Amino acid sequence: MRPSDLSTLPDGVPEALEAEGIEEFYPPQAEAVEAGVADGESVVASVPTASGKTLIAELAMLSAIARGGKALYIVPLRALASEKKTEFERWEEFGIDVGVSTGNYQSDGEWLASRDIIVATSEKVDSLIRNGAPWVNDLTCVVADEVHLVDDSGRGPTLEVTLAKLRKINRDLQVVALSATVGNAGEVARWLDAALVESDWRPIELKTGVHYGNAVNFDDGSQREVPVGKGQKPTAALVADALDEEVSGRGGSSLVFVNSRRNAEGAAKRLADVTASRLAPDERAELEELAKKIRDDSDTDTSDDLAECVREGAAFHHAGLSATQRSLVEDAFRDRLVKCISATPTLAAGVNTPARRVIVRDWKRYDGEFGGMQPLDTLEVHQMMGRAGRPGLDPYGEALLLAKDRDTMDELFERYVWADPEEVRSKLAAEPALRTHVLATVASGFATTRAGLLEFLDRTLYASQTGDDARLGEVTDRVLEYLAANDFLEREDGTLTATGIGHTVSRLYLDPMSAAEIVDGLREGVERAGDAGGTADASATATQRTRPAGDGEVPEDAAEASFVTGTDLVADDGADSADDGDDGGPEDTDAADGDADRPTLTPLGLYHLVARTPDMYQLYLKSGDRQTYEEQFYEREPEFLGRAPSEFEDVAWEDWLAALKTARLLEDWAGELDEDTIAERYGVGPGDIRGKVDTAEWLLGAAEQLANELDLDVVLDVREAKKRVEDGVREELLDLTGVRGVGRKRARRLFEAGIETRAELREADKSVVLGALRGREKTAENVLQAVGRQDPSMDGVETDASASAAATAGSRTTGEDGDEDEPGQATFGDFS
Repeated sequence: MRPSDLSTLPDGVPEALEAEGIEEFYPPQAEAVEAGVADGESVVASVPTASGKTLIAELAMLSAIARGGKALYIVPLRALASEKKTEFERWEEFGIDVGVSTGNYQSDGEWLASRDIIVATSEKVDSLIRNGAPWVNDLTCVVADEVHLVDDSGRGPTLEVTLAKLRKINRDLQVVALSATVGNAGEVARWLDAALVESDWRPIELKTGVHYGNAVNFDDGSQREVPVGKGQKPTAALVADALDEEVSGRGGSSLVFVNSRRNAEGAAKRLADVTASRLAPDERAELEELAKKIRDDSDTDTSDDLAECVREGAAFHHAGLSATQRSLVEDAFRDRLVKCISATPTLAAGVNTPARRVIVRDWKRYDGEFGGMQPLDTLEVHQMMGRAGRPGLDPYGEALLLAKDRDTMDELFERYVWADPEEVRSKLAAEPALRTHVLATVASGFATTRAGLLEFLDRTLYASQTGDDARLGEVTDRVLEYLAANDFLEREDGTLTATGIGHTVSRLYLDPMSAAEIVDGLREGVERAGDAGGTADASATATQRTRPAGDGEVPEDAAEASFVTGTDLVADDGADSADDGDDGGPEDTDAADGDADRPTLTPLGLYHLVARTPDMYQLYLKSGDRQTYEEQFYEREPEFLGRAPSEFEDVAWEDWLAALKTARLLEDWAGELDEDTIAERYGVGPGDIRGKVDTAEWLLGAAEQLANELDLDVVLDVREAKKRVEDGVREELLDLTGVRGVGRKRARRLFEAGIETRAELREADKSVVLGALRGREKTAENVLQAVGRQDPSMDGVETDASASAAATAGSRTTGEDGDEDEPGQATFGDFS
């Protein structure tokens, strides 16, 4: 079957497909067409990676648009959303507009109404529905990519509920679900009332096997000799073998999966020795340029390590990298410039990074619940293995696991090579998952009674898989009780109604437990300040508790009173002595308006409040961290909001301290500590820092809205803490960072040169501005134009040397030793 055989596509599209080299559909694609995917019929396509799933989706979306409809493409990851948008933009020449939406959970995305194809994550689609995006009603085709991720306990319930809502809104909605091969694809198809296209066909052969000793043993019984030299690692031998093999005039790239970030970085450094000796001169020049871009993106050791690996033709890939760094590595690997990537399993979740050879080095990883190393699921390993082989470039793909002995080799064949993938199972019935979705279902008007709520939930995969209405009803009732107890829902005469604050929580896309934590903390801060006469001083805090009695004994009255007043623990001037020199301490956090009658919450207290919510992924407490952060807790105890748990509540106390570690990272960032120092101090990468900052900015924005709605007199404190973490600056720079193009480094340099406000910047001597901005004329002109200067031109302006020296000295005092790229310095908002 050829594209030109389809009459449902927009004019010119069949010819364009054939011009791309798609002269004939792959068998799974032809089967999907026969099932009606181009005629508006719902289809579940469960086929291997690289077998043409995306084209199946495109046939459905383009045909829907040709009929006057609108299409939505749901992806699990932001990075994948950008990749798919770029891929679909080739249809713009046929009058098809493509939009992508992944951030800002409080928006209704009204601008997307004019787009024909919309790409978004499942969380974003869920938030758009909650915020009443009107164009959702116009959708005629929805594609769910990687639908097998409904099995994921984190993101699965959101995808499941979102599909159920979309199908209820649009009765005739065409749903196209794309999946890797799973054990129960038919069950997923029945849930979605869709035809099933199931196939193990691939466009090129995938050979799977296990390396043991000096040979690879393949699943078909054949062998390939890959000797491991003395002192050499099997992974290095396999990567070298793939690169040295001459097929179609060039060797093949390798993708190595390991079980941790540290292992990914360590493996990349070792494999760089393998790839470096196999680079062509022109490749070395390109890799030098790529390494420079990676270094310029971030001033951390992680960036330096990655750049060093890339210079030698290798790379590592994990969530600690920034989005820019991950994109640079992925693009270079697809172009076969980077020869080998060592990655954590997250890279297998849909991002297009095919390789000649995939090596699953680590097939076990640490499981916190189990308390030890556990084997990976078969489906997850199959996802990794499916990355091997690129149509049009590789004649075949190889996916290999590593064994140290014959027994392990036999186990790997049984567990992964010959095994079928597991069935996907809904995770919706867990109470944390249902909390947010029950509230949203009621607040969005999908259900107004308990019976209506259960009827809606009956549309989910969980209901279709279990038929256990009793269990779902029990969990739902517990969730309803929790929501009512926290004033998010009202139950009267059998009717369920979201309260005003409940509607707000739903629109903000907060976990209700996060919202309850934030509201309780803010209220406690207001009450405490009121008792203390307007300030959150040491003698009025409700978080102070007794230290353990001698030898760890619990005080006799611990059961009745787990905290005492601060006067028992700190001196009367404890609020001042607690400051450890870092910005953000009590003495630096007066109310923005100087109103002594208004309660004052410190940035650290607010960062800790949002850091302990379920919506913030906290930093781990490492060996030795507990004592460090216990000491910091006692030193700055008056700042914390809400009642702290007792040290004898091990899990709760560990969580409280982990939140404090996370809050201290945020405070260091808002105190203008440089990225490299933060990364080293907390053992994180640039991507982790940016992720924490983005999440904190979102949660503090939500806290500001909640405080405003509840008329809590702390809105200014929350707003300032949010702005400081957003811009990464101390309080005195907030006015300057409000100027477009002025980030934390430029603001500090201007401030040290004597320019402290936007008004002063607008009227400043141009030579001083130019000196503060290190003589960069274009940057200075852009900044002056942004601040409203009538004549921003720098023609004939000489740099003020004293301003340049002052700016440089000032940046050094805050630990900044790098420089930003033209044309503008990025803040974290640019990376979200």
